[in-house]
Amino acid sequence: MIDARRPAAAGTFYPAESDRLMRAVRDLLGVGAGDGATGPAPRAIVAPHGSLGASGAVTAAAWASVQPGAERIRRVVLVGPAHGMPFAGVAAPFADAFATPLGPLAVDRLAIEAARRFPQLALSDLPHANEHTLEVHLPFVQAVLGEPRIVPLVVGEATDDELVQLVDALWPAEAEDTLLVVSTDLSRYYDPESARGLDEATAQAIERLDAAAIEAEHACAAGLLRATVRLAAARGLRASRLALSAHAATEEGAAEVIGYGAFAMQ
Repeated sequence: MIDARRPAAAGTFYPAESDRLMRAVRDLLGVGAGDGATGPAPRAIVAPHGSLGASGAVTAAAWASVQPGAERIRRVVLVGPAHGMPFAGVAAPFADAFATPLGPLAVDRLAIEAARRFPQLALSDLPHANEHTLEVHLPFVQAVLGEPRIVPLVVGEATDDELVQLVDALWPAEAEDTLLVVSTDLSRYYDPESARGLDEATAQAIERLDAAAIEAEHACAAGLLRATVRLAAARGLRASRLALSAHAATEEGAAEVIGYGAFAMQ
């Protein structure tokens, strides 16, 4: 019997019914396709991890850019920050699959075992159990790519160099069948005008592949974003902005917002 991590965000961040979920994701992808990156298929995308209602359109813009090259992708390295519990390093799961209402996605256990040579990588299901940061991308993985193997990694306290080392190993420059997905929101809990300024600065830093310009207030996964930009620059990739927006952080209104951005690296 497959040991699968059960969905924790179904019914809150996205619909729990498979038909409703697939319809919602496909509708968003249809809209997002108009904003997709041009040129070669991306080797990496950056997209948010809010609910479908809050950030789904921005997330879909990133995933729509993947669709033209979907047939080559056999593995997805999905990395995002921990929200539910503090821990040191990066956590890979023991689970053999991650389930969504659309079915299970197999975890690439061989890739994870090979990466255990890095001391910053630990095996633990606890950081994954109630974490939405990776889960909200899984329906897009299934809608766009079908059933690729996934390497789900939740980031705790880790240095930029530790993240560069680990991501570089799991996302080899020569492995064109591997897509890197960086799950991060941008500015958090600023007034709309401040958020727009911060998010524009972050977008420009990503576009010019300037990792040093990305600071803690620019993204909830700022270190991971810097590491990804460093790797993209070293590999001669270019970064394209696909979407940039903000959404009210609470139901009461837009006094404070969360920034969302989508980018492709190709």
